Amino acid sequence: MSEHRRKPPQPNGGGRAAGRRGAQPPSPSPAGGRPTPPRSGPGPYGGRDPSGTGGPSGPGDTNGTGGAYRGAPARHHDSEPERPYGGRAEARRAAQRGGRRRAAGGPDGPGAGGGRRGGGGTGGGGRGPNGPNGPHGPNGPKPKRLIDYPRWGKHGWRRWTPSWRQSMGITVAFCGTLVALIGVAYLTVGVPSENAAAATQKNVYYWADGTPMVVSGGGDLNRQIVDIQDIPKPMQNAVVSAENATFWTDSGIDPQGVARAIVKMAEGGETQSGSTITQQYVKNTYLDQSQTVTRKFKEMLISIKVGEQMPKSKILAGYLNTGYYGRGAYGIQAASQAYYGIDCDKLSVSQSAFMGALLNGPNLYDPNGGIGPGATPSENLTRAKARWSWILDREVDTHDLTPSQRAQYKTFPMPKPPKPATNKAGQIGYLTDLADNYVEASSPVTARDLAQGGYQIYTTFNKKDVMAMQKAVTDVTKASFNTKLRPKTDTYVQFGGASVVPGDGAIRAIYGGVDYLKHFTDNADYTGAQVGSTFKPFVLAAAMQYGVRDPNGPTEQPLSERTIVSPKSEYPGKNNWKVLQYNGQVWTDKDGKEWLQANDESDNFPSNTLEHAMQESVNSTYVQLGMDVGTDMVQKSALAAGVNKDSLASDQYPSFSIGTSSPSAIRMADAYSTFASNGEHYEPYSVTKVEQKGVAIYQHHSTSTQAYSSAVAQNVTGVLQDVVQHGTGTYALNLGRPAAGKTGTTDSNKSAWFTGYTPQLATSIGMFRMNDQAKPPTFLPMYGLGGNAKIFGASYPTEIWTAYMKQALAGQPVKQFPPVPKLGTAVNAHGASSSPSPSATPSPSASASTSPSPSISPSVSGTPLPGPSDSCGFFGCQPGGGTGGGNGGTGGGGMPSTTPSTGPGTGGGNNGGGNNGGGANGGLFGGNTG
Repeated sequence: MSEHRRKPPQPNGGGRAAGRRGAQPPSPSPAGGRPTPPRSGPGPYGGRDPSGTGGPSGPGDTNGTGGAYRGAPARHHDSEPERPYGGRAEARRAAQRGGRRRAAGGPDGPGAGGGRRGGGGTGGGGRGPNGPNGPHGPNGPKPKRLIDYPRWGKHGWRRWTPSWRQSMGITVAFCGTLVALIGVAYLTVGVPSENAAAATQKNVYYWADGTPMVVSGGGDLNRQIVDIQDIPKPMQNAVVSAENATFWTDSGIDPQGVARAIVKMAEGGETQSGSTITQQYVKNTYLDQSQTVTRKFKEMLISIKVGEQMPKSKILAGYLNTGYYGRGAYGIQAASQAYYGIDCDKLSVSQSAFMGALLNGPNLYDPNGGIGPGATPSENLTRAKARWSWILDREVDTHDLTPSQRAQYKTFPMPKPPKPATNKAGQIGYLTDLADNYVEASSPVTARDLAQGGYQIYTTFNKKDVMAMQKAVTDVTKASFNTKLRPKTDTYVQFGGASVVPGDGAIRAIYGGVDYLKHFTDNADYTGAQVGSTFKPFVLAAAMQYGVRDPNGPTEQPLSERTIVSPKSEYPGKNNWKVLQYNGQVWTDKDGKEWLQANDESDNFPSNTLEHAMQESVNSTYVQLGMDVGTDMVQKSALAAGVNKDSLASDQYPSFSIGTSSPSAIRMADAYSTFASNGEHYEPYSVTKVEQKGVAIYQHHSTSTQAYSSAVAQNVTGVLQDVVQHGTGTYALNLGRPAAGKTGTTDSNKSAWFTGYTPQLATSIGMFRMNDQAKPPTFLPMYGLGGNAKIFGASYPTEIWTAYMKQALAGQPVKQFPPVPKLGTAVNAHGASSSPSPSATPSPSASASTSPSPSISPSVSGTPLPGPSDSCGFFGCQPGGGTGGGNGGTGGGGMPSTTPSTGPGTGGGNNGGGNNGGGANGGLFGGNTG
C-alpha cells in the first residue's frame, strides 16, 4: 500500500478554514490511486466533527501535543486506535484548570497537553504561583538566599518547619555559644576565701538621739579560722559521711543535684542547696546568699574551679570554718565553744556526730529549741538524737568506724544551755531583738545579713525613757514583793511595758523583763496574757462609730439604719446579767446554754450610763453593749485602732467585749495612741533608718489611716479621762497633768493592766505570774501577791505607769486634750432604769456556758424566757421587773413581751387586779412602776 502525501502541519492551522476544505469533495489521486482523504472533517483525520474532538492527537495548542478544537491535523498512523475527542465545554473546563485550554486526548492520554498558560499536561507546565513552574512549584526557580527559610517548595506547616539540617545547625550553634559563654564565665570568676567570709563586721545600734546604744551582730560570733590539722579526724569523718560520702574522689559538683536545684528555683518551688561539700563551702563563702538561678550558676562554676585548684583537705577545712551551727556560731571552733565549752580539737566521736547534725539545720536540731512551730526543745531533741545516731551508722557504712566501735556510743552527748551575749544585759537585748525583728520584717535585710554584720541601725528608743521604765518596775517590785516571806505568792511575778508616741507610732521605750540574760522572752511583745477591761474602749468606740442595731431589724444592718449612741446612754449594769441578743432574745451558745455575766466584786447597777460603767469597769454593761453593736464590729474597731488580728480571741462569745484577747503591751499602747491622735492610727515602729557602708538601705516613712472620726476619738478620751479622775484609775492623778486611761483585771486574777495616755505619750503596763521553766509554762493566779487578797489593774500597773510617765514627761509642756464634742443619741437600753433591785440568782441546777472570760462567772438561767418579774423596754426584757402591780397591787407585773407593749398584763400580785394587773403602764422603754 502506498502512502499518501499531505502538507506538513501549519502553525495555528486547522480551524474553520480546514473545516471548509474538508467539506469539499475529494479530488482524484494524481496518479490514479486512492482518493485523497479529506484534511479535515468527520472522521479520524481531523476536521470539525460533530463531537468536536479533533483528530487522534487533535490539533494542538502552541505548548501542547494535541488539540482540543483548533489546530492542524496531527500525524496519524493507520495502526493507531481511534480516541474520543472532547467538545467546547471540555475545552473551557480544561482551560480553567490548567491554562487557556487543555487537550482532551491524544496519544499521551487525557490532559497530556496544556494551553498557552495552562499548568496541566506533561508537555505544558503552567507558570502560576502554585503551578509546577511557579516560584513555589517543584520545577520553579529556587530562591537565591543564604538560609532557605521559609522553606522553598513546601506548603502549609512544612514550609515553616526547619529541615533536619537546619535543626542540626541551630543545635550546634546554640551548644557552641553556650560552651563559649561558660568558658568565658569560668575564666572570669574568682575563688573565694574563707578568711574573707570570716571577716564579719559588727552591727551598731543607735538611740533615738543618734548616740550609740550597743555594738552587736557579727562581732558576737567569735569566729576563728582553724587549720585542718586542728579539726579532729572524727569531726571530718562525721561530716563527710553525712554530707558527701564521695567527697574525696568527686569533681566538686553533682550535675544532677545542680539541675534539680535550678529547676526548683525556676519553678518558684522550695530552694535547694548545693549537694556536695565543695558546693556548700562555696555557698558559705559566697557572701551573696540569694537563692537565684544566677547565683546557682556562679556557685557551680566556682565549685568546679575550686575542685581543680584547691586540695580536698583545704576545702573541707573551709567548709567547717564557714558553716553555721546555730547559737550565733559560724565555724567549728565557735560552735564547739557554744555547745560544749571546749576547743574543737577536743571533740569526741560522739560530740562530732552531733556537731555534724547541726549543719543540717541548727534551728531544728539544737536541743535547747529553735524559732517557730515544730522547733520546741522536745521536738528538737528527738530530731537531734535520730540524726546523731544516723551519722554514727553512716560512719560504719563508710568504714570510718567499725561496728564494735559504733556500739560504744549509746548515750546522746547533751550540749550545755546557751549563754546570751554579755553586751545584751538588762533591757539592751530586748531592744536589739525588737529592732532586728522590725528590720527583717520591713526591709530587704535578712536574718543572715544581720548575722554577717556591717549595719548601722538607728532606733526610736529613748535612753532616758527606757531607764525610767526599768526603774519604775524595779522600785515597785522591791517595795511590794517578798519571796522569802511569801514564797508561794510572790514568786514568778513578771511585768511588761511599752510606750508609743501618738501621731507617729515611734516606740519610745519598752520593758521586756527583769534581765535579757535571765529572762529571754520579751514581755513587751506578745506573751499571751489577756488584757481584760482595757479592751472596753474599743467597744465604746464601735458603738459611737458604727452604732447599735435596730432590735426590730435584721442581723446585718447598714450603718445608716443603726443608732449612734452617746456616752450618756443608759444601760443595765446588774450582776449576773442575763445576756441578750441585740433583738432582746436571750443569747445562747451552740449547746443552748445561756450566759449570766458577773461583775467584779459583784457590783450591781440596775442602771448606769456608759460613762459610769467605764469608770467602775462594769462588765455586764459592756458585754451587752457589745452584743447590741455586734462583736464583729467590736473586732473591727479594735483592728482599726491597731490591735493585731493574731492576738484576738474568738468573737463568738459575749465575753469578747471585755478582754479575752491578748494583745501585747506595744499594741495596746499603740491602739490607745489612736484615741490620743484624734482617731488617726500609725503603725508602731522601732527603727528609723538602716545604713550599710554609709548608704541608707532602709528609711522609715510614717503613714496613717483614719480609724475613727475625731469626734468618736475625743469622746472616748473624755470617758477615759473620767476613769482617771473619778473611777478605777484615780492613782494616775498623781501624774499631775491631764491623762486618760483604763484599768483591766482578768478572770482568776491571772493578769492586770493599766493603759493610759497624755497628748504626747501612750503607755501600757501589764503584769502576770508565770514560771518560764514549767513544762508547759502556764499563767498562775495572783491572789495573795504582795499580801493583797486580789490584784487589780488599779494597783501595781497603775502605780508603775504613773511613776514612769512622770519621768518620761519631765520637762515637757503640759498639754490639754481637745474639748469633747456632743455625739450620738442618749438611749435607754433594755429597760436600764426600770429595775432598782438586783437580778435573780441563777438556779443552782443550771449549767454554765463554757467560754473563757476575764472577770466572768458565767451561769445559766433556769428558764429560756424572762420570768414574771422581768422588765421590758425598747431593747427587750431583763430579770428584775417593777415592784408595782395593777390597781395598787404589790406583786409582779404582767408577763412581758420582747416587743414594746402598753396593754394590760395577764397576771397580778397578791393584791393585783387579775387580768388587769401590773404592767399596764410599761410604756415604750419600760417603766419602773410596773
